[in-house]
Amino acid sequence: MKNLILILFLASAGSILTGFLVDLEYSQKLIGFGVVGLFLVVFPLFSYYRWKDKDIKDYMLTKENLDKMKESQEDKKH
Repeated sequence: MKNLILILFLASAGSILTGFLVDLEYSQKLIGFGVVGLFLVVFPLFSYYRWKDKDIKDYMLTKENLDKMKESQEDKKH
């Protein structure tokens, strides 16, 4: 999955750079496809890959997590 994301990122970035640097009839389309590839394919795949084994409750501001944060701050002060 990691390699697929890297390949898709490089392809999208290459498409954008090619669109900017090479004067072709379809340069605007290359830039557009590169941007669409980044934001509709690469970013969602990367987000899924990074968050798939994480528990969302660890990142929410619940009463328990707020209490843990207060305890850790008090421990650092002493």
